[in-house]
Amino acid sequence: MNVHENARLAPKGREAMVRAVVEGGLTKAAAARSFNTTPKTVAKWVARFRQGGAEALHDRSSRPLSSPSQTPPATCDDVEALRRQRRTQAHIAAEIGLSPATVGRILARRGLSLLSSLEPAVPRPRYERATPGEIVHIDIKKLGKFSRTGHRITGDRHGQSSSRGVGWEFAHVAVDDHSRVARIDIFSDERKASAVAFLKATVAYFRALGVTVDRVMTDNGSCYRSRDFARACSRLGIKHIRTRPYTPQTNGKAERFIQTALREWAYATAFETSEQRRDELPRWLHRYNWHRPHASLGQLPPISRLGLTRNNLLRHTARAHRRELRQKAITRAIAHRVAKS
Repeated sequence: MNVHENARLAPKGREAMVRAVVEGGLTKAAAARSFNTTPKTVAKWVARFRQGGAEALHDRSSRPLSSPSQTPPATCDDVEALRRQRRTQAHIAAEIGLSPATVGRILARRGLSLLSSLEPAVPRPRYERATPGEIVHIDIKKLGKFSRTGHRITGDRHGQSSSRGVGWEFAHVAVDDHSRVARIDIFSDERKASAVAFLKATVAYFRALGVTVDRVMTDNGSCYRSRDFARACSRLGIKHIRTRPYTPQTNGKAERFIQTALREWAYATAFETSEQRRDELPRWLHRYNWHRPHASLGQLPPISRLGLTRNNLLRHTARAHRRELRQKAITRAIAHRVAKS
């Protein structure tokens, strides 16, 4: 029984009442008036206190001392044996001659109410392709656009509706299964044209790194089931694999990368606008691919698995530096136009 420990006639109150009679010399009637109860109740707790001390003042179980009509243990064992043969509760009840409710109680006591409890779930196999480009996982994450820092960062929900109606943007994500090299492009929608454009950009990106994409894995979104996406895969010489319905863990590397991107990029900084968040994306992606240690890669960055030579590394580093300079110039130009207006 879940009773507040400081309630009037909880164990502490009972003990105070009993000691007032046993040690304080109060009559049972006087103690009853003082503790707002009946003399019969006072007498009951005094008797229990004299028999077992303060421990006897706790509530006793309401379970009877004997249950002659309880199902015999041998019958319960028969119920369990049939359950382990994967019989349903209704089948067991009909075969043994018990009510379904009785069978349900027996199985609940033995932890076999669900058929899945009969044996532990088989862990899903983890896999990793042997070479880069064998499979590239592709997925989409819907992100809300905003014109002011949201409550997720500030914790302040006052006036949060002022950013509503700004709209949505969609982060199209690609992750190489072997190396974990990843890329993200932001599109205004998740339609087939955007999916095809992202596929082509991803293939070109990995080709620049010396990687040929053989297969792509996606979920069953409408943009990936479109004929345009199928034709794009065919023209690029790529085999398209789709996950089984309702099994997102099959595309788990993309799902896990999205979690990392949200934690370390999208929600890591108190961006004032979604444009600032988008501008930060190239810098975060460069750090993720080229510098950030990855636990499944022995604390090495994803780019380490591509086997690039020193010349490749210098070329790609210089290219990333030029992109960053261009982005800074664009940001300064936008800020200058805003200031003039």
